[in-house]
Amino acid sequence: MPAPLPGPDTRIVELRVAGLVGTSGETLLDAVSTVDVAGDGLGRVVRPSDRLRRPAPGPVVPALGRSIPRTLEGYLWTGMTSGGAAKAVWALLFPFSLANVAFWMLPPVHRARRLGGVCRGLLRIIAVLLTMLLISQVSAMVIDLVATQCLAPGTACLSWVPSGLRAEPLRIGAGVAALLVLVYVLHRISSTNWHVRGGARSARKRVPLQLHADPEVHGMSALHTVAALACIALPLFGGPLRPPEQVPQLIGWICTLALVLAVLIGAAVGNDTGRIARRTLIGFATLVTIVAALLAVPAKERRTGIDGTVEGLGASLVVITTLFALVLVPAALLARKTWRDRPHRLRPWLGGWAAAPVVALAGLLGGGFGAGLAFAIRQLLGTDDLQLPKTYDLVTALWGGGLALMGLVSVAGYAIAVPLRRRRRGVPPIVGLMEHDRGQEQDAARAWARSAWERRHLHHLTTIVSLGLCVGAVALLIVRFGFGLRQPPWLAPVSTVGVFALGGLAAGLLRVVYSAARSPQRSRHLGALSDLVSFWPRAAHPGVPPCYALKVVPELAERVKEHLAEPGTRVVLSGLNLGSVLTVLTAARLSEELPEDELSRLGLLTAGSPLQWGYQRAFPAVLPQESLATLFAKLDGRWRALCRGTDIFGGGVTTWRHQTSGRHLLGDGYLPTGGTGPLEATPEESGVLVLGGDHWLPDPLRAPDGRRRWTPGVLRHLDYVADPEWDHAVAMAAGLGRTGQVRPLGEQGSLFSDLPRPR
Repeated sequence: MPAPLPGPDTRIVELRVAGLVGTSGETLLDAVSTVDVAGDGLGRVVRPSDRLRRPAPGPVVPALGRSIPRTLEGYLWTGMTSGGAAKAVWALLFPFSLANVAFWMLPPVHRARRLGGVCRGLLRIIAVLLTMLLISQVSAMVIDLVATQCLAPGTACLSWVPSGLRAEPLRIGAGVAALLVLVYVLHRISSTNWHVRGGARSARKRVPLQLHADPEVHGMSALHTVAALACIALPLFGGPLRPPEQVPQLIGWICTLALVLAVLIGAAVGNDTGRIARRTLIGFATLVTIVAALLAVPAKERRTGIDGTVEGLGASLVVITTLFALVLVPAALLARKTWRDRPHRLRPWLGGWAAAPVVALAGLLGGGFGAGLAFAIRQLLGTDDLQLPKTYDLVTALWGGGLALMGLVSVAGYAIAVPLRRRRRGVPPIVGLMEHDRGQEQDAARAWARSAWERRHLHHLTTIVSLGLCVGAVALLIVRFGFGLRQPPWLAPVSTVGVFALGGLAAGLLRVVYSAARSPQRSRHLGALSDLVSFWPRAAHPGVPPCYALKVVPELAERVKEHLAEPGTRVVLSGLNLGSVLTVLTAARLSEELPEDELSRLGLLTAGSPLQWGYQRAFPAVLPQESLATLFAKLDGRWRALCRGTDIFGGGVTTWRHQTSGRHLLGDGYLPTGGTGPLEATPEESGVLVLGGDHWLPDPLRAPDGRRRWTPGVLRHLDYVADPEWDHAVAMAAGLGRTGQVRPLGEQGSLFSDLPRPR
């Protein structure tokens, strides 16, 4: 339905949504100062303010030969992921978040639901094993490294500790108590959620392009808590492979293994149990752990059960991850028919198999961080006589070689591949259409070559490193446990490099977390990391930060409805980088809920968005191309996307298969009438190329005109708001601009319609 004709009471409400990192209201709205007008502190709605801190109107939008009033608002959500001690500690749980992200990367297997269920079950088992590995590694540090070795009577380690606290029952009990506190903290993290304001939860109908919380989260939280408690008790009973000789310890050992087996079965099945059953299971596991601490046999040097537990979990993680990777192959092949007709740049990463290397990387990071933390703590204790699990020698050798592989891949990519691409292709033709001067054209071409290469191949580099580390891990395990051989002497330097690298990584991360907890404004990098992984609801692992999208999207939808209740108001949802994905999900929700007359006054603007090259390819089941094309048609083309070829993080959103012919830019893209088709565009006076819904901006900006803020140099991902095209795109998204000038090719029989399309 076309938008109603604008009248004298027409006004535009532009609701901007922040992207990555802790964006301020002033940066988001490009204003000197801002003031809150709604929100709850975590989700803040702000407007520009005057000198008296009163909400002020935004700059007018030139459209239809006159100035249209604009109310400028911004939604700030980064307080949910940045700043504070608790949010900083979430960075230590990054392997858990990777496993959870991998769940949403699974391909859409509709015909083989059982195969999809097997993939999800194996992924939940891997998530449980990651929890168990973390707790086992912390147990190795607390119970074995500190309580058993460092605090043994007569040692010089931590000499300031009184001899009375070095007695066997007391020091072991103190270590177990510290571990119980850690398990409780993890359990509390898994039950934390954001509160959604007002009636924003009223819409529960499942619609395309929407995220939904997993109803089994509470059950998973209990399973992971029980698994963590079992990993505290198991080393105290001698490990998984050595049954105790005494009857009380043997009974406890059997109960602990039964708990582990029950947890793995429950994770594979995925069914939630009742609250009473969950509490009973956690209570029994806690009782078993306390009994294990009371019955722990005194150890003279080390607790060998630690080694067996860590090695057993590592081997199990390798086996289950390999099985998951194998099962994922037929699942990806069955889903291939949904995207085999698309160009290669729109197909899922690795043909839908990308979840496998992501899960493998989660396990590698979990094992590496645990080993690095152990080396860092041993260094802090000030003595090298303390022994660590022998498996850590394999981990250090693996990551020492991994660093070398990362260096080789980075050099091959950035020092060889990017310059070769630049030399082979020269100045991209689309850059020439934007009419830069000679110096700017060369700067833009260099930035364009690097960003295009990274968008196409960065996931390949990550996959190579992940698979290379996996092959190395399997080889080292076979040599160590299959043939009983010791680490080859020539691996000693590599292992030394790994020791320093992992120890430095763990110490550096702890320092960053400490700094971020004390000074939230210094946690920008942790905030960016959390922004990326916390976008997804808990599904595979409960011990991850709560999903902010489940709060942002419904609250944005409610705010839009409030503005659309005024007949003369047109609302434009504008999102920067990751905020663009949030606005797309919000627009999709509103397209299902709003009546036609209100939907015709809704528009969408994205800028620097990773939607097409990143999210659409990494998460094909969540963001299918067909649903995005349907959303574009429902908005009747009022989805505008600002993009720069020099932007590494963002890129084209609604078009693809770009090529030039003379003074024309050609490509395929979404059509306002539905589906996809060929499009063409010619450069405007400003150098902007409007192809379908995409506005390709010249970078650097044209010379300053003295009327707008201007930024020199190649901007890449920065300062989209400073470009004059921003206001033009806002007008078009509001249905007041030049949408009708962008035409499809196929229906007009253009002489360019028969040109070959790049894949």
